[in-house]
Amino acid sequence: MSLKLSALGQFLPRDGHKLALENAHKICAAAEEAGAWVTVDAEDHTTTDSTLSIVRELRKDFPTLGTVLQAYLKRTEDDCKDLSGPGSRIRLCKGAYKEPASIAYQGKATVDAAYLRCLRILMNGQGYPMVASHDPAMINAALQFAEAKGRNADEFEIQMLYGIRDTEQLRLVGEQQHVRTYLPYGEQWYGYFMRRLAERPANLAFFLRSLTSSK
Repeated sequence: MSLKLSALGQFLPRDGHKLALENAHKICAAAEEAGAWVTVDAEDHTTTDSTLSIVRELRKDFPTLGTVLQAYLKRTEDDCKDLSGPGSRIRLCKGAYKEPASIAYQGKATVDAAYLRCLRILMNGQGYPMVASHDPAMINAALQFAEAKGRNADEFEIQMLYGIRDTEQLRLVGEQQHVRTYLPYGEQWYGYFMRRLAERPANLAFFLRSLTSSK
């Protein structure tokens, strides 16, 4: 399960941080009883300090709690080093929000380079990297970094959105790689899905190719 703290009260002007922590703790406790994992999602940079503070607090009771780091933020390499200790679960994505150049890298080549630096840190760390990307170059790099580090398929995973690059997901599974499919659900799933496509135009190309590819 992946959750956004903004949906749990984080943005409220009075005690939003405290309320989000309390609500997230309840969800983590229920998920633990059900045998499910929880990952705290990332939002725009104004929430990052609060989000990671809540993650650190929750990890005291739920050490396998996952969190998302966005590679295009200039701070993320340090966050990867800080949060990738034993038992940690870090989902690394490129980043989807429009951020100023003072905060985030701009342009595909620069963001890709930042993603690779962060990915190498996670693969060399002691946690469980979750490689959230549809980009073939990033996925290939993840497999190469894992092999160089001596990680087996149980020590990291690839994550993609439902409906995007289905054939590639099946190919990776056929090669004994762990692949997790990110599935939005609920009454507002369509709007969420369309925002994901709009934020990363490359995802739209992957999605359209998935529609026309042979099964």
